[in-house]
Amino acid sequence: MAYEALKIGKYTIEIPIVQGGMGLGISWSNLAGSVSKEGALGVLSAVGTGYYQNSKYSKKDINTRPFDTQNFYSSDAFHALVKDTRKICGDKPIAVNILYAINDYEKVIKDACEAGVNIIITGAGLPTNMPEFTADFPDIALVPIVSSAKALKIICKRWKQRYDRLPDAVIVEGPKSGGHQGFTYEQCFKEEYQLENLIAPIKEEIKLWGDFPLIAAGGVWDKNDIEKMFELGANGVQMGTRFIGTHECDASEEFKQVLLDSKEEDIKLFKSPVGYPARGVRTELIALVEKKEGPAIRCISNCVAPCHRGQEAKAVGYCIADRLADAYHGKRETGLFFTGSNGYKLQEIISVKELLNKLVNGEDS
Repeated sequence: MAYEALKIGKYTIEIPIVQGGMGLGISWSNLAGSVSKEGALGVLSAVGTGYYQNSKYSKKDINTRPFDTQNFYSSDAFHALVKDTRKICGDKPIAVNILYAINDYEKVIKDACEAGVNIIITGAGLPTNMPEFTADFPDIALVPIVSSAKALKIICKRWKQRYDRLPDAVIVEGPKSGGHQGFTYEQCFKEEYQLENLIAPIKEEIKLWGDFPLIAAGGVWDKNDIEKMFELGANGVQMGTRFIGTHECDASEEFKQVLLDSKEEDIKLFKSPVGYPARGVRTELIALVEKKEGPAIRCISNCVAPCHRGQEAKAVGYCIADRLADAYHGKRETGLFFTGSNGYKLQEIISVKELLNKLVNGEDS
């Protein structure tokens, strides 16, 4: 099966594979730029740019973690990220993933527009006001992430009424993805919520509003999975975990090794301060949290609104910003290592070019 190019707004993605946005620091300029350079869609994560090497903090705490919202997300660092990505991929389309749940959503959206990103992807909530912040940049494509036809209906109805705008594409994410899920713990295991059963009803909802592409995400691993998604009606796929297994991925070598060392039974759903379950590798951190012996929770970064300035972090036993940052820096003892349900299948680290060749032509190519 030959893949058709993916059209998202005014942009053509020659290989219809979207590299999932992975924060904190897993998909930054090196990975996103390399993916776009090879003809798929590279996606920057806007989470925790205060940790990016080019960032200049206005304040630091004693552990040099970015202090408060305005430093956890650094505008200067984000612009540097986009600039560094462009050095790799030139004028090919690039996207950014911006969580709706962050405290500075409007500011980050506007920064993305000004920095020259082509496509904005948003999940972790229903971005009903997303077009409001991009009105001065009509060429930027807007792509919400949903987990049901009902969610897409709400977005389309609100966008059409308020802004006379519809999504340029929609990402449908099933419960096998890495990181936070758009489902309850129980729903993650029910048949009706699995990705293959979400596509058809969402395709029907799209038809009621016009015609824009559907991108399937969550548990997509190889060429066979991609073809299955296309047969079910998807126009493209999003893959995150598979790209962690590349030399170009911005994650530390220790992060990659955690996945290489993991077994199927190590990959679990955890409670998260965000309020929804999150999937990652069970490590020493999780064991410590279960014994109520995890690292201190100080809410230095004030990263996401649902955490209520550390209240939810204390309830579940860890600060998500600090623990993701430790994973990015390769600290096995205190890091939170997100991965999709297939993360244990990673066996080697290869180049982005080689990975895309396998995804298009088969594993033996």
